[in-house]
Amino acid sequence: MAFNIPDTNQKRVVIAGGGFGGLTLARKLAHRDFQVVLLDKNNYHQFQPLFYQVAMAGLEPSSIVFPLRKVFQKSKNIHVRMAHLQSVEHNSRTILTDIGPLRYDYLVLATGADTNWYGNERIRANAIPMKSVSEALFLRNLLFEDYEKAVASEGFDQRQPLLDIVIVGGGPTGVEVAGALAEMKKHIIPKDYPDINLDEIDIHLFHGEKKLLNTMSEEASAKAERFLIELGVKLHLEKLITDYDGKTATVADGSTILTDKVIWAAGVIGNRVDGLPDTVWTRANRLKVDAFNMAEGLDGIFAVGDLAFQTEEKFPNGHPQVAQVAMQQGALLAQNLKNLRDQKPMKAFRYKDLGSMATIGRHRAVVDLPFWKFQGAFAWFVWMFVHLFSILGAKNKIFVFFNWVWNYLTYDQSLRLVIKPWKR
Repeated sequence: MAFNIPDTNQKRVVIAGGGFGGLTLARKLAHRDFQVVLLDKNNYHQFQPLFYQVAMAGLEPSSIVFPLRKVFQKSKNIHVRMAHLQSVEHNSRTILTDIGPLRYDYLVLATGADTNWYGNERIRANAIPMKSVSEALFLRNLLFEDYEKAVASEGFDQRQPLLDIVIVGGGPTGVEVAGALAEMKKHIIPKDYPDINLDEIDIHLFHGEKKLLNTMSEEASAKAERFLIELGVKLHLEKLITDYDGKTATVADGSTILTDKVIWAAGVIGNRVDGLPDTVWTRANRLKVDAFNMAEGLDGIFAVGDLAFQTEEKFPNGHPQVAQVAMQQGALLAQNLKNLRDQKPMKAFRYKDLGSMATIGRHRAVVDLPFWKFQGAFAWFVWMFVHLFSILGAKNKIFVFFNWVWNYLTYDQSLRLVIKPWKR
């Protein structure tokens, strides 16, 4: 196998990763005088903020993914390849992938981050992450498979692990999953599974810190906690899950919870790339870059998004690993690559914080803007508006909007399906 990319007199920019940062950079370089090779292990872009809605049967998977080739149908200088980056040979400016080697003039690492298991291999083997559409679908299948098993179970001892759910991590993903599960318990389970006693369903949210949503304001944290308690979620702050064997979750204090499902949303770790010296890596497998997103001491190699560890006065511990950082870095790097090629000065990156938000069910959300912090129903509508217009593709926007409107009017969805992958 080979990339089959023609050599031209254009500078070749290889972008590894089709997430928010890599895709923004590729779009900014479209129709410019570069040859761009965008590679990703999938042939689509995933809208990560809505993974939890796929897992909770609120949205179809196809409505939050978008084919990369469709984005660049009219961009003759963009070459899309589905490939897995294996290593970088920076001395020869070559990458090695599962479909062969490829030379580059500029390499941009936008490989993002994956679930951080903090070295606990048993939890990794048994808990459920939420970092891809396929993982969200796996959780959806397991949820409804367990409800089906619970209906057929003969006693409480058999039903309890099928019904009780443990969520680890009190960031936006954990909070949003907990809120969606609580609403499903209240509005969906009584209609679909009237034989299940709702009092037997316990939703536990564990968080190792004193407050939820650590990166947001005190007001947002307090309101999120209040919203979850109102929905019946059992909060366990400053408590850690230290073990999970597939049936029993063990808390640091020695107590246990019988559960068939532990959803792990407790942090991320960078997707480390082989071949680069150890000196360029910092904590959580983030790649140290300068103000222009160039990897320290590695000429021609850049990083954007979750993988990049870049500091500035307001962010001495690095930028937050959110989509806005990746998109802003990608947009500026497109201009800086042009300046670098033309031997002009590059512009240093400065992150413009546009705010953060999280939703905790219907009419419950928290929004922190640089100039205004608000919570409740209006925040919920703002959250919906921002996410709707961030999704790629007009058709996807229409599908998501229709699903949200239908769910708002009926508290019902027709997506509660157990669709298992076919196996030979």
